Amino acid sequence: MPHVTIYATKVCPYCIRARHLLERKGIQYEEIRVDQDRERMTEMRRRSRRATVPQIFIDDLHIGGYDDMARLDERGELDPLLGLSDE
Repeated sequence: MPHVTIYATKVCPYCIRARHLLERKGIQYEEIRVDQDRERMTEMRRRSRRATVPQIFIDDLHIGGYDDMARLDERGELDPLLGLSDE
């Protein structure tokens, strides 16, 4: 299984949606709370080149935020990235 990392805050509605989508798929993920650690916010901005949350990585591949991940899921492209299909 790939390593999934979500840079997030506790109450961001898009962060909550991202967590729920991954949980529905049975995917474990590492959550980095940028609202609790400014250095991690700086790290997120450097890695993603974005300043909004969530920012989601599958291994070292930046897939973007929740909307980006949801679009990948709708197109059937998320499961292969998560190791959930044979494609």
